[in-house]
Amino acid sequence: MSGEGAERVVMVTGSTGLVGNAVRIVTEKEKQPGEKWVFVSSKDADLTDIEATRAIFEKHRPTHVLHLAAMVGGLFRNMKYGCDFLRINMLINMNILEISHQMNVQKVVSCLSTCIFPDKTTYPIDETMVHNGPPHNSNYGYSMAKRMVDVMNKTYNEQHGRLFTSVIPTNVYGPHDNFNLEDGHVLTGLIHKVYMAKKNNTPFTIWGTGKPRRQFIYSLDLARLMIWAVREYEEVTPIILSVDEEDELSIKEAADIVVEEMGFKGEVTQDTTKSDGQYKKTACNAKMRKYLPDYKFTPIRQGIRETVEWFTANYDTARK
Repeated sequence: MSGEGAERVVMVTGSTGLVGNAVRIVTEKEKQPGEKWVFVSSKDADLTDIEATRAIFEKHRPTHVLHLAAMVGGLFRNMKYGCDFLRINMLINMNILEISHQMNVQKVVSCLSTCIFPDKTTYPIDETMVHNGPPHNSNYGYSMAKRMVDVMNKTYNEQHGRLFTSVIPTNVYGPHDNFNLEDGHVLTGLIHKVYMAKKNNTPFTIWGTGKPRRQFIYSLDLARLMIWAVREYEEVTPIILSVDEEDELSIKEAADIVVEEMGFKGEVTQDTTKSDGQYKKTACNAKMRKYLPDYKFTPIRQGIRETVEWFTANYDTARK
């Protein structure tokens, strides 16, 4: 691990989101001596402003940064506000990496997304394929802003010797997510819809055909893997953090588990006029398995059960 001897100060940006909350939970439960975790959010600094970014770095003096902050949204918001997603995320990422360079931060681990991969590609996708063609048009702006992080990591390393790297998670779900019905992650959106259908005694409607396939990773599993990357991962090239390929589910299969775990007995319908987005994004986690051959992921049913329990208990205050 880099920076032995001195205290490691890890600053987490975007800390109030799904993954940031999971990182906070795991680091509080599994403390390491000589390590301090600092969690910052948009309330603490406007990361699109380079001077505000500099000020938060000067305040906390991080040795390491886990960069989760981003403008995010679901399929339909991405299609509507593509320019905003490109511009705002580019500003945030450029400021974080440049100030990290100026302040001599030892390592930055940025969070990317599988949507950065080419739309037309062979499967499974792996870390070598990021720049092999344009991403899917439905989230082009967001995807290209995230893809440029990989370009910046490479150039900061080549010109300045910086260890700036990135992780690429597949579809994340878990407690503290944004359960917005139109704009949240797939699984948490399904949970909220089933909750409302059960509460109001109305049918539960799955948007689209239900056929698209996804690899879902539980937020606490992802948090542990990101913490590992901060402590141990020394490559500049990205690493995919994902469940195994055989754990891929269709949206319909995921919805069926949500229905069962919520005890919903009503009618289930599908609105096939709604867009499906990409049919599949199957990701290969062989690189991660090379480092962590025995990592055990939370089974999807258990993860959904825990998320359902959290959402039900925190319905009034959950983001939605």
